[in-house]
Amino acid sequence: MKSNITDRKIRFALVGCGRISKNHFDSIAQHGDRAELVDICDIDPLALDAATKSTGAKPHASLTAMLAATTADCVIVTTPSGLHPRQAIEIAQSGRHVLSEKPMATKWEDGVRMVRVCEEAGVHLFVVKQNRRNATLQLLKQAVEKKRFGQIYMVTLNVFWQRPQVGYYDQAKWRGTWEMDGGAFMNQASHYVDLLEWVVGPIESLHAYTATLARDIEAEDTGVLSVKWRNGALGSVNCTMLTYPKNLEGSVTILGEKGTVRIGGVAVNEVKEWQFADVDPDDEKIKEASYNTTSVYGFGHPLYYDNVIKVLRGEAEPDVDGREGLKTLEVLMATYRSARDGVRVGLPLEL
Repeated sequence: MKSNITDRKIRFALVGCGRISKNHFDSIAQHGDRAELVDICDIDPLALDAATKSTGAKPHASLTAMLAATTADCVIVTTPSGLHPRQAIEIAQSGRHVLSEKPMATKWEDGVRMVRVCEEAGVHLFVVKQNRRNATLQLLKQAVEKKRFGQIYMVTLNVFWQRPQVGYYDQAKWRGTWEMDGGAFMNQASHYVDLLEWVVGPIESLHAYTATLARDIEAEDTGVLSVKWRNGALGSVNCTMLTYPKNLEGSVTILGEKGTVRIGGVAVNEVKEWQFADVDPDDEKIKEASYNTTSVYGFGHPLYYDNVIKVLRGEAEPDVDGREGLKTLEVLMATYRSARDGVRVGLPLEL
């Protein structure tokens, strides 16, 4: 692995100046005492010009050109998901760390290749899972780890959002395509699919139905997923991009032997129910953990970057590395396989 950086700021570069890039620009700015954005690139001149004016970073028209000139230690990949593998591999082979937005890939073999190449190159592969850093979900994760629920009986996740045809899908040809994007599960609900194993534990099997009910896209705009965990719990993910007239809910509910918790809001940002048989100091943190937001992204990106910076400085281990990112990708691949073939799919996948 490359040497720790302790004598200067961590230098970042970014490829893909679209919708999510602002979260990354803002996060780096918030950590300006330890990090800086030095280069950016995009094939869209208008997007590149706007990002250059807002960040002051040096612009480039292609990733290859940027890699040939940049002094960055880590390159952020915020392009369409289907491009992540090829670009991550090019970045890793240039000797730089990779920070990939979710999903890390749209195909299982591509995700595996990303991990292998980064390990061979001796660089870190970070996969963004910013929702894990939300205070609400940190408290939920701790409650599970402390076994406050006792036996977990049922888990339900709802992603009831709105992505309009004209205002979202038609803005870019790659949106909603299998090759570059995936559907509601892979793109919009990816962070919620991540919670299935991160919070509750390893999945034994799953069964899914997906449908394209109202949007003119290749992939699904609506889906349901039934899950059985190895610990015996049962659960589901209910996901749609057709909620009228706007985003309604992003929630997780856990029902257990000794506890009931529901975290809702538009993006798991409000503790709606928090009941346990025992008392714990964490119970006093509930009110301050909830926060107001109209953004489905939440406020986790700066917290995620704090970990990335500490890792590159040699002060911490990665919260979400490439192998951790593969866990979510595996569940997504199993979901799509189940929906396609109409069968229950066991995990781990036999590939």
